[in-house]
Amino acid sequence: MNEVEEKKVVTREEKNKKKGMTPKQKKIATILLAIFAVLITAIDLFMILTFDWTYEWNGVFFESKPPTIPQVDIVDLNSDSRPIAVMINNHAQAVKNHAGLQDAYLTYEIIVEGGLTRLMALFKDQDTERIGSVRSSRHYYLDYALENDAIYTHFGWSDIAKHDISSLGVNNINGLYDSGFWRDRTLGVNYEHTAFTSISNLEDTIAKKGYRTTTDQDLLLNYQALPINMRELDSSQIANNIEIVYSQAQKTSYVYDPDTATYKRFVNGKEHTDAVTKEQYTAKNIITYQVANYTMDSAGHQNLNNIGSGNGYYISEGYAIPITWEKASRSSQTVYRYLNGEELMVNDGNTFIQIQPKGQSLTISE
Repeated sequence: MNEVEEKKVVTREEKNKKKGMTPKQKKIATILLAIFAVLITAIDLFMILTFDWTYEWNGVFFESKPPTIPQVDIVDLNSDSRPIAVMINNHAQAVKNHAGLQDAYLTYEIIVEGGLTRLMALFKDQDTERIGSVRSSRHYYLDYALENDAIYTHFGWSDIAKHDISSLGVNNINGLYDSGFWRDRTLGVNYEHTAFTSISNLEDTIAKKGYRTTTDQDLLLNYQALPINMRELDSSQIANNIEIVYSQAQKTSYVYDPDTATYKRFVNGKEHTDAVTKEQYTAKNIITYQVANYTMDSAGHQNLNNIGSGNGYYISEGYAIPITWEKASRSSQTVYRYLNGEELMVNDGNTFIQIQPKGQSLTISE
């Protein structure tokens, strides 16, 4: 090979280096990449089929393939239907005939005259056939109907409640004037304890009155589908037995049932049962706090100092944790928070909000 030919060969080699791999090298590389891709796919498939996945969510561990987070059952979080609030008679003659309360996703219990209490039960997307007995309005219950954007159902009213329903523009259904109620005279109790209604009847009345049936307001409480690890939350304490005293005449208590992870409800030491299903009422969540109340008139009607803030407890899954509450106005939603300032999350299930007179006894024990 002469000097000129040698220079040409060198030049070709240099050009090949600049161009990269030769065709033969490219072919080998392609084959190797294909084999590598097949191996990776096989390994991934093997791990998916055989690996015991462990998934942690809010302190709860799941040993399965990556799970689908369950949806909340107590309410449809995507529903924009407007709640219906019903005033429930809690007189001793009425308690044994209570009906429909287990279908309520949220129930308030507050003091009224004579040391008794009344309940206000909220229903959403239900078809409950018997609710009651229904009793008359008290003005401070309007604050809790408003904070839930609920259509307020009652049978009669106090003078101040009548005034406030009008002045506040509360959409209401009153058994004194509106259809949708019936009297059950077979119960053997005084006449004022015999009024009942149903969701179907109330929906018919709502349609006749032309009330808005949808809402763009968020639910009062923040629900969590998977169980909250109550034991691990700050300042948690065991809460198997709860006693909430409203007066000498009225005491509400709960006993935790670990088999159902709910609290069985008692009124004045007796099981609180549904007259239709014969089953004892239960609560998944209990929120309890105290506000000052005072007598307004000779009839004993009460008022509450419920606009403001204070401390209370959230109780669920056999544990209680301290919380704070704050209500800025009659119509604004009460905001419940952990002590660190974050908004409270509650377990998926029905809730009883027990607004207790200030200074009364609250017992949380094992």
